Amino acid sequence: MQPIDKSATFELHEVKIGIGFHWEQTETQRFSGSLSVIVDGEQLWAVNRLPIEDYLFCVIASEMKATSSLELLKTHAVVSRSWLMAQLSKREKLESKTYVSEIISPSEILRWYDREDHTLFDVCADDHCQRYQGLTRATSQFVRTAIEATRGQLLTHDGEICDARFSKCCGGVTERFETCWEPSQHAYLQSFADYRDGLAAPDLTDETEARKWITTTPPAFCDTDDERILRQVLNSYDLKTNDFYRWQCEYSVDEISEIVRQKSGIDFGRIVDIEPIERGPSGRLIKVKIVGTKRTMTIGKELEIRRILSPSHLYSSAFVVDKSADGERFVIRGAGWGHGVGMCQIGAAVMSEKGFKYDEILHHYFRGAVVQKLW
Repeated sequence: MQPIDKSATFELHEVKIGIGFHWEQTETQRFSGSLSVIVDGEQLWAVNRLPIEDYLFCVIASEMKATSSLELLKTHAVVSRSWLMAQLSKREKLESKTYVSEIISPSEILRWYDREDHTLFDVCADDHCQRYQGLTRATSQFVRTAIEATRGQLLTHDGEICDARFSKCCGGVTERFETCWEPSQHAYLQSFADYRDGLAAPDLTDETEARKWITTTPPAFCDTDDERILRQVLNSYDLKTNDFYRWQCEYSVDEISEIVRQKSGIDFGRIVDIEPIERGPSGRLIKVKIVGTKRTMTIGKELEIRRILSPSHLYSSAFVVDKSADGERFVIRGAGWGHGVGMCQIGAAVMSEKGFKYDEILHHYFRGAVVQKLW
């Protein structure tokens, strides 16, 4: 279905957003461009086709408030444009080979979620890729200004477009790419303290150091409760989450046993323990051992751990687990919101508020990368 003219729009009703997360809901969304409907078994996919810069106009307003500071919007425009182009390039490379994204044995499930999830279209419209909610939240000319000011600008490293990742809050230390996805290293997606230059992060792969870090509040750009700054990054449904830098949840043994059974499809019996096995440099767990009365298995990677240990998703996999004195409750204390790789959105908002320009923010989070204008 093609638009009558460039100004034509269409609406989709009951569009589900935040799928599987604690803010999951439906809304009516308005779009420009063309619409195709693809039949895939018993599912129908609504696919919106439009120019890259028009897509970015909607992404920036969906990922954060359209009224955010101009420098922050410009920063996100370059990051989102780079990520998109990197995914399109990756898709071309993967079409000729089988993409392995899980390793399963009787004692271990190691799974990650990325490029292989989409074969009928380029990218999805939800948190799995980038939030794309059409023109619904694109209410400020600031967004258009940011897109035009950075038109064609991408992050590159050694002549390649950067796979520029981002998450809501790194929790104080950013994570490496390979911790969360395929075992592929990217020099510009490394781990460092999200603070002023020169502040070194402790070795959070060490369990003692990780526990100390997660259960305290060390300084970081993303440690803020300034509502004015947070409103730049968090849409109304995100603002329901106000404990993202350090957070806590608690389950009875019966509750966590049932959650794990439902989310994994495996009957572990009564959960006896949740043991950390391997952490990344941000303290995020790559592998945990779930010990049950019927079954014991190691689970990874980052998102699979978050998915299996919560009715929706834990905020991040940077957490420690304690049991109550009577052994009947698990207390999970964590840091950050999301995978922590690349740009920390809340940290970038704070940097913008402190007067950093968009290129300075980009160079802080993507070290060694350069900003190039490619069209």
